[in-house]
This record gives sequence, C-alpha cells and structure tokens, in this order.
Amino acid sequence: MDGTRTGHQPRIRKRLRQSILWLTPGLGVKRWFVVILLGMTLLAVGLAFLVLDVYRHSPGTWWLPYFSALSLRFLERPLRVLIFGGIGLGLLISGIWGLNRTLLKPFIQPGRPILQTVTAFRRRERGPRIVTIGGGTGLSTLLRGLKEHTHNLTAVVTVADDGGSSGELRRNMGILPPGDIRNCLAALSNDEALMAQIFQYRFASGAGLNGHSLGNLFITALTEITGSFEEAIAESGRVLAVHGRVLPSTLHDVRLGAEVSMVAPAQVIQVRGESLIPKAAGKVRRVWLEPNNPSAFPPAIQAILTADLIVIGPGSLYTSILPNLLVPDIASALRASRAIKFYVCNITTQQGETDGYTCSDHIDTLTEHLGQNLFDLVICNSHFTGRLPEKVQWVKPEPDLAQDYPTYQADLVDHDLPTHHHSHNLAQTIMDLFYEKTGPLSL
Repeated sequence: MDGTRTGHQPRIRKRLRQSILWLTPGLGVKRWFVVILLGMTLLAVGLAFLVLDVYRHSPGTWWLPYFSALSLRFLERPLRVLIFGGIGLGLLISGIWGLNRTLLKPFIQPGRPILQTVTAFRRRERGPRIVTIGGGTGLSTLLRGLKEHTHNLTAVVTVADDGGSSGELRRNMGILPPGDIRNCLAALSNDEALMAQIFQYRFASGAGLNGHSLGNLFITALTEITGSFEEAIAESGRVLAVHGRVLPSTLHDVRLGAEVSMVAPAQVIQVRGESLIPKAAGKVRRVWLEPNNPSAFPPAIQAILTADLIVIGPGSLYTSILPNLLVPDIASALRASRAIKFYVCNITTQQGETDGYTCSDHIDTLTEHLGQNLFDLVICNSHFTGRLPEKVQWVKPEPDLAQDYPTYQADLVDHDLPTHHHSHNLAQTIMDLFYEKTGPLSL
C-alpha cells in the first residue's frame, strides 16, 4: 500500500502544478475564473439566505436535526467555512476543467495537453505583426517557420508567374497565377499533415489535367464562384485553417520583362515572361513590370505600414522578390514604414538568374532597382558544406560585407536539402534578432 501511495504522489503534484499554470499571466483565464467564482458566490449567498429563512421559520420539523448534522454545526464556524469553501472550490475547478476538456477536445492535437495548446495559441495570437515579401519555395519555407511564433503574419506574394500550371490557368482562364499563393497557404495551414498535402497534390500529366495541382484548380474554381480572386484566396485560407493572410502584391495582370546580357554573341536582349528569364542563358541586368505602374493591392499596403517587422526574401531574386518591389506603391510603403526590415539572402545561386552572385551582389541588385538600401539587417548563411546540384554555388558573404551593410551570419541550411533554408532555424534566428532590437513584446 505504501508503494502505491508513493506512486500516486508525483502524479498528484504534477496535476497540481499544471492546475496552477492556468493562472499564468497572459492566458486570459483568470478573469473568467473570477467572474465564474463571483457568480457562484452570489448564487450561494442567495441559497444560504433561503435555507436560513426556512430553518428559522420551521421549528420542530423532523428533518431539522439531520440538517443540523449535515451543516456540521458541531464544529467551529471558521472550520465549517473552510471545509465547505474548499469542497465548493474543488468542485468548481473540476467542473470548469471537465467542461473545457469536453468543448476543446475536437481542437486538441492527440498527446498534447490543453494547457500547452492554449499557451501556444495565446502567445502566437499576441505575436508581432510580420510581413514577408517574396514568392516561390523560399517564402513558403520562411512562413512554415514563422507561424510557430506568431499568428499575425501577412505574406505579400508576386503574381508575375507565367509558367507551369499557374501560367496555363492564367492564359486559359484569365485569372492571376495562383501557384505561389497556393504554396504560402499550404505553408501557413494548421493541418499540413493532410489538408495541405491534398491542396498541393499535383495530377499526373496523363490524367487529362495537364499536371495541374489541386490547389490551383481549387482557387480557380473559387474565383469563378465568388467572382473575386482575393475572395478566393481568403476562402481557401479558411478551408486550410490558416492563421495569417496571403495577399497578392497587385491585382493587375502584370508581366515581367528583363534585359539580359548575352556572351555569345555579345549583345543585350530583352526577354518577356517570368519563366523565360532563367532560360535566356545570360546575365540579367535589370527587370521591370509591364504595365510599369500597376496599383498595389490596398490591404498589402496597409499591412506593410502597420507591421512591426518586414522580412524580404528568401526567394528568386529577379523573378520572386523584385516583381513585388517593382510595384511603385509597395516600394513607397516600404520606405514609409517604421517597421524593422530584414533581408534574408539566398543560400545558393540560381542557375540562369544569379550565377556567381555573392551576398553583396544580391543586395546591390535590390538597391539599384529600389534606388536606396532599405534594410536594417542582412541575414546570410554561414554554413557551406553539403552536395549541391551541378552549376549551383554557395552564396557567400564577402569578408568586408559588414562594413557596407549591417550583417548577421548563422547556420541556416537545411542539411537534408542544402539549396534550401531550414525553416525552424531561419525563423528562430529572425525572431531572436527582432527581439534583440525591440525587446520581447508583452504578453
């Protein structure tokens, strides 16, 4: 018996500690507990007055001796208050706990305690307002890490894509390309294990759907149903249980043009079409949008102006990042925003686009197109071991880079896929640097 009793004691202490943790500041639980306790107290006072009135006006009734025994009148009054108060408080806490477990059970992940789930949700709900700008795989990788730190995420995504499934839907259906937006929605989904994989599922070319992804077709169908591309994105986010927003940088049908220097023969050519730029086999000198003055999507401007932190990159320099920054209103909002601005440099070069580029080359290209350096900090990778594909090189920071730009270097490589950032390490680095500059936001 002693061994059994000893075994129960650690579990009791553990449950007691977990119960006390519900009083942690910032969870929003204590205020409602006080309201419930106050309501129960007033109800008990009213019931006590009723019982007292019956007791005083029913002398000689047969049940009064039993009532006296049940009310513990043979004990001192302070002790009775302590006993009944303790029992009542225990029953109240037990009832609230059981009700919460019943109501929250459909939303709790198996094996994860309720307290941990609520704490994580409240922390992310009060996280900093972060805007990310870019497109492609780099942006979705970043979002997958940042969603663990805040729910106040906005991804501003390029709509200049004209290749693959997105390009075909754009040409045939007349909608903006959904591919990069689909990737970001899937990255922000709370259910990446199933729903996001279904959203990302790509049909085989021989299936009659020409290699389209289910998510692209879903967004296209919603655009037809709602009559609005932005509403289709919002509804897709609800289906995927997304915390955060994915916004196109513009709703105009923009095309990306580039001026490319060719080696043989030595000449400068113009290439039109985002998907054709890496195939030109030359050095990209500059890029532009056609039309060259598209209006920005207003919610994207609002998000930039109210952000605490703006993260530009990672992603294809000329075909994912710059198409957003070439929207004049987006660039103006970046200049006007008082948010801290980070640029995340790519880990490796991109064939046909940034061959031989260093960190400085990436930053200089952005500065030339924007007319000024907008970044408070440049984040570069410092780990250069791993097998890269042919003709792909590491993007390395020069020894004197820190003299020209505020720079931070860290191991950011996904060692299973060396051409990509590790989403968790990148997001943790960004949040550490942000809090180092601002101090932690109050919960």
